[in-house]
Amino acid sequence: MILPIFAYGEPVLRKKAAVIDADYPKLQELLDNMFETMYGASGIGLAAPQIGLPIRLFLVDASSFAEDEDLTEEERESLGGLKKVFINAQIVEEDGDEWAFNEGCLSIPDVREDVFRQSDVVIEYQDENFKKHRDTFTGIAARIIQHEYDHIEGILFTDKLSPLKKRLIKTKLSNISKGKVSIDYRMRFPNIKKKR
Repeated sequence: MILPIFAYGEPVLRKKAAVIDADYPKLQELLDNMFETMYGASGIGLAAPQIGLPIRLFLVDASSFAEDEDLTEEERESLGGLKKVFINAQIVEEDGDEWAFNEGCLSIPDVREDVFRQSDVVIEYQDENFKKHRDTFTGIAARIIQHEYDHIEGILFTDKLSPLKKRLIKTKLSNISKGKVSIDYRMRFPNIKKKR
């Protein structure tokens, strides 16, 4: 089932998400719905807060990204196999030179900006079967994971922009929170009370 994606301004996007355990109700159904929602919105990652759940869960599938002809063969190969579920993730190390890459977010449609992130990340997490993993990701794969990880920490990519860039997109963000945006997927917008 395709779920609505929560838009910029929804309070759940600013909460630090809670740890879950293997008894979390209907987890497989939730994962199936999240993948379907992500694919329906042409995304490559989706975090539980983006569908209104403040839990430490996100998933990625970068296979569509791997078709980008601007990438090296090595990058395409690493992204093509990057389809994972991350539960209770903790980044234990970020390393390497910071580099800029143009990012967007399903919760912030029609806004894309260059964001600086470090090139390498080491992350500990559990998969959908609650098996523990510790993996290292580099380049674009690391960036995708850092972006989704930020969601479970209550951080949006727009938080990483310079004060000038934030001012330049302020009206766009305000319009998104009011539902004044053209999208082709289901979204939930914050309830905005009109001032008298």
